[in-house]
Amino acid sequence: MSKSWGPEKLAELKAKFGDAHGGELHDPEFRKVADKIFSGSGTRLAPFSGIPTFLDAPYRHVTDPGSELEDLQVALIGIPMDLGVTNRPGARFGPRALRAIERIGPYNHVLKCAPVQELKVEDIGDIPFGSRYRLEKSLENIEAYMRKVVSAGVIPLSVGGDHSVTHPILKAIGSETPVGLIHIDAHCDTGGAFDETKFHHGGPFRNAVLDGVLDPTRTIQVGIRGSAEYLWEFSEQSGMTVIHAEEVPKMGIEAVIAKAREVVGDGPVYVSFDIDGIDPSFAPGTGTPEVGGLTTREVLEFLRGLKGLNICGGDVVEVAPQYDPTTNSAHVGAQVLFEILSLIRFSPCIKGNK
Repeated sequence: MSKSWGPEKLAELKAKFGDAHGGELHDPEFRKVADKIFSGSGTRLAPFSGIPTFLDAPYRHVTDPGSELEDLQVALIGIPMDLGVTNRPGARFGPRALRAIERIGPYNHVLKCAPVQELKVEDIGDIPFGSRYRLEKSLENIEAYMRKVVSAGVIPLSVGGDHSVTHPILKAIGSETPVGLIHIDAHCDTGGAFDETKFHHGGPFRNAVLDGVLDPTRTIQVGIRGSAEYLWEFSEQSGMTVIHAEEVPKMGIEAVIAKAREVVGDGPVYVSFDIDGIDPSFAPGTGTPEVGGLTTREVLEFLRGLKGLNICGGDVVEVAPQYDPTTNSAHVGAQVLFEILSLIRFSPCIKGNK
């Protein structure tokens, strides 16, 4: 087709696009996505219609995840529990807030996929808890539920909740072989026990290493900063790789990506994203905000550089929507959820990708 502009070019465009609707696309890659989104008459569902689900994925009511999920590749799971927070509560409302965010996807223009349409993925609701008051009991509920999901050969992609929820997820995923970890956060979350318990959102990765389900030598923590540095010597002592927030612009995102890929290698790796890894100017809706964090663009670029890794699960945690009337924090969380799902689309770990 001619590049020069004039009557002839205008006539070409009118002939090709003049009476076409938004789903009539000619690029094969774009057409593949549009065929799954648009009806034959050229309409598509409004992003603000219907029952809200994570990333507008289909919803499935699940009674027993061990016997009702075997046809899925990925399960989107809410974990509305924040009994492990040390500062402001409210992350229990995170799953509901992320479900309410409209218009994320369907197409990832960098990774070139439409993960909700290309994977067998559904929102299977929230993990049921036996008590809204007992943290340890809630962690047991999460582990038992996740073990059933994993035993069905399904990759769990979860939305918390505070970061204590990641420990029981790792216990389920890494029960046979310790997994690696890519962790974006303001805090290392490798602190010890205080106030008579080791179960809190400041210690899930220390607990996971000591339980033998997380390989610290295949763990990288990105965006770390703040006044609690003295609590995280376990990260260094155990062999984790820590990249502080102030190091990221000095290194450049490409170097951070290369380091992450070097650290985790080809083995199974879990991706955990705490919304406070983002600077609070972008995402103030969290329980423990730390000034000087990563930008949304840096986080997206970093994640997109992980394409092809053997991702076996992931989560987005610590979104406390009541501290952000703009809904930006939930929007960032939903976008990151979409990016992790897009990475799973290319993971060798997923059923059908091997």
